[in-house]
Amino acid sequence: MPNFRIKLSLYLNYFVFAILLNSVGILIQKSINTYHVDELKASSLEAFKDLSIAFVSFLVGSFLPRLGYKKGMLIALALVFVGCIGMYYGNSFTSVRILFACVGISFAVIKVSVYSMIGLITNSDKEHKSVLTSIESFFMIGIAAGFIIFPLFYSDTDPDAWLRIYLLLAVLIAVSFLILLFADFNIKYEIPGTGIGDDFAEMIKLLARPLVLVFAVAAFMYVMMEQGIMSWLPTFNEKVLHLPEKTSVYMAIILMLSIAAGRYISSLLVKRVHWLAILAGCLVGAALMVLFVLPQTQNLQPKQINSLQDVPVIAYVFPLIGFFLAPIYPLINSFVLSATEKMFHSPMASLLVFFSAIGGTLGSRLVGYLFKNIGGQKAFYFSLIPMTVLMICLFFFYRIHKKSNTSIEFTGGGH
Repeated sequence: MPNFRIKLSLYLNYFVFAILLNSVGILIQKSINTYHVDELKASSLEAFKDLSIAFVSFLVGSFLPRLGYKKGMLIALALVFVGCIGMYYGNSFTSVRILFACVGISFAVIKVSVYSMIGLITNSDKEHKSVLTSIESFFMIGIAAGFIIFPLFYSDTDPDAWLRIYLLLAVLIAVSFLILLFADFNIKYEIPGTGIGDDFAEMIKLLARPLVLVFAVAAFMYVMMEQGIMSWLPTFNEKVLHLPEKTSVYMAIILMLSIAAGRYISSLLVKRVHWLAILAGCLVGAALMVLFVLPQTQNLQPKQINSLQDVPVIAYVFPLIGFFLAPIYPLINSFVLSATEKMFHSPMASLLVFFSAIGGTLGSRLVGYLFKNIGGQKAFYFSLIPMTVLMICLFFFYRIHKKSNTSIEFTGGGH
C-alpha cells in the first residue's frame, strides 16, 4: 500500500491527540475535586489548550511547508511527550496548565500537517474523502477511548493513581514518533509564496474570500457550542445529575459515540439529501434537545447509584445531542477545503484551526462562568445562541455557494 507508514503515523497521531485534547473535561473535574480550584479557574484549562492552538496554528500554516511536515510533527510529538512526563511528576494544577499548553502547541502543528498532507498522499477526490473521513472517525474513537481509559486508572485508595495514564500516553507518543521517524516522506508539493513573509501574506489574503469569512464565523460558533458541552459534560453529570465521579466520566462516552454515529449517517445521507436540509434539520434537532431535555434536570434529587441501571434517564438522553451536532462542522469543513487550491491547504487549515480554537476557548470559559454564577442546570442553555447564529450562517453559505456555481459533494470530516 503506497504511503502506508505515513498514513499509519497520521492515524496514530490523531488517536493520541484525541485522548489528550478531549480529556480537558475530565481534567476540569479533577482540578475541582483534587486541586480544589473553582469552576471559573478550572475553565482556564480550555484557554491554555485552545489559545496555544490558535496562536501556533495562525503562525505555523504559512511556514510549515518550508520546515517540512515530517520535521514539524516530530517536534510536536517530542513536546507533548515532555508535557505528559511533566504531568505525571508535577501533579499540580500548574502541571495541568503546562500539559494543555504543550498539547495545544503540538496539535496545531499536527492538525495543519494532517489536513495538508491528506491532499498530497491521495490520488483522487474519492480517496481524499475516504482518508479524511476515516482519520476523523478514528479521532472520535480516540475520544471515546480516553473516556473509557481514564476511569480505569482511578483508585479509591490511591488518589494519585490516575496520573499513571500519562505514562501510558507517553509510550503511545514514543511509538508514534518512531513510526513517523522511519516513514518515507518523499512527497513533492508546491509552496504558496516565495518566502515566509510572502507565505503569510497569501494566508491573510484567504480571509478576503467571502466563503472563508462565513466559514470562520460558522466554525467559531460551532466549536464554541460543541466544546462548551463536551468539556463540561462530566462536571454536569456530577454536579447536576448527582452521579459518582467515575460514572459521570463514563456517561460522557455517549456524547462521543453519538457524534461518531451522526457523522457516519450524515456521510451516507448527504449523497441523497441536500446539505442545507441536513444541517438545518440538525440545528433544529439540537435546539429541541436543549429546550425539552434540559428542563427535566430541574430539582433532580440525589439517589444511590450502584449500577448503570440506577443512573437517571436524563444522563442517557442529553448526550444524544451529539448526534445532531456531529454533521455540522465536518460538512462545512469539507466544503471549504475542497473549494481551495491544494497549495493553499496548509494556510487554509491554519485559519480553520485558529477560528475553531478561539471558539472552543470562549465556549468552555463561558460555560465555566455560567456554572459558577447561575448553576450547571441552566448553563447549557447558552448553546441556543450559537445555534441561532449558525442557522443564519448556513443561508449565507448557501448563497455564496450558489453564486460561485461550485458543485462540490460534501463528506464527513471533524473537529
